[in-house]
Amino acid sequence: MKLKPSHVSVFALLSLWAPPVLAQDPPTDNQIVVTAQRSGAPMWTIDTPTGAIILVGEIRAVPKSTPWQPDRLKEATAEASRVIIRARPKFSPGDVLRMIFSGGRFTKLPDDTVAAEYLTAEQRTRLAALETKYDVNYDRRSFLMSSFDLLARRLDFDDDTTKDATDVVRKAADRADVPITRPERFRGEDLLDDLAEAEPASHIPCLEAAMSATEAGKDIIEARGNDWRKFDVPAVTANPLEIALGTCWPWADEDLGEEIREQWTGMITDASNDAGVTLAVVPLRVLAEQDGVLDQLEARGFLIEGPDWR
Repeated sequence: MKLKPSHVSVFALLSLWAPPVLAQDPPTDNQIVVTAQRSGAPMWTIDTPTGAIILVGEIRAVPKSTPWQPDRLKEATAEASRVIIRARPKFSPGDVLRMIFSGGRFTKLPDDTVAAEYLTAEQRTRLAALETKYDVNYDRRSFLMSSFDLLARRLDFDDDTTKDATDVVRKAADRADVPITRPERFRGEDLLDDLAEAEPASHIPCLEAAMSATEAGKDIIEARGNDWRKFDVPAVTANPLEIALGTCWPWADEDLGEEIREQWTGMITDASNDAGVTLAVVPLRVLAEQDGVLDQLEARGFLIEGPDWR
């Protein structure tokens, strides 16, 4: 329909009286916290003199059946002032070649020894039962490699999973140009040296925990995800799978594990002096374990709000 000149004049007059489109105010610190909390991931908050810190307790390999809302975490990340996420170890091409040509040092027990020479009769019997069940031979494998095989291939804990919180936050921060801070990366050379120098017996606790998780069966995978979503942190940390992942190298290594925890505590403490909202994604076991990051922050006088972690 062609408008008459009078109609055009009316529309022009109405446009003069139309209310102006107001620019939306940026979300407040509290709104960013609320948006992050709506994701369903367990998290803790610390109010600072000029902002807030959000600590997201991450578990790796979240099952797809776990009902959480990563899009909410994306929204919160886009509005945050900065994010802190874990770093991957830094492996050079030389480190890779070293592992290829020295693989036996990492994958097998030394000097043609066998598992029975290190394990108790009860431990060897349990391992033999799993060997029979899965038609596999762990007699010469290093205990760490046997543990990884039990968890990743037999229990298959990392199959049919969704994105981890770190991946969600990293991608959202990149898209929104939000600054990303990471702990200092461990050099691959140092990690390989540490692993190569470890006595076989030092990995037996890892093997025991991996056997317990595998013996418990696949139900513990979904239970761990559901407890994480219900903010039942003690139940998550008591889950056989979470125990196994936290008992194996490098977390259980006294020096490496302590350095990892100190890095996180230091970065979060430093962030308390920054204005705005800092969103940090931290492994849940590093946060909630005894003398972990939450305990250390509390000991430094920070008031922490969130689910019980003990």
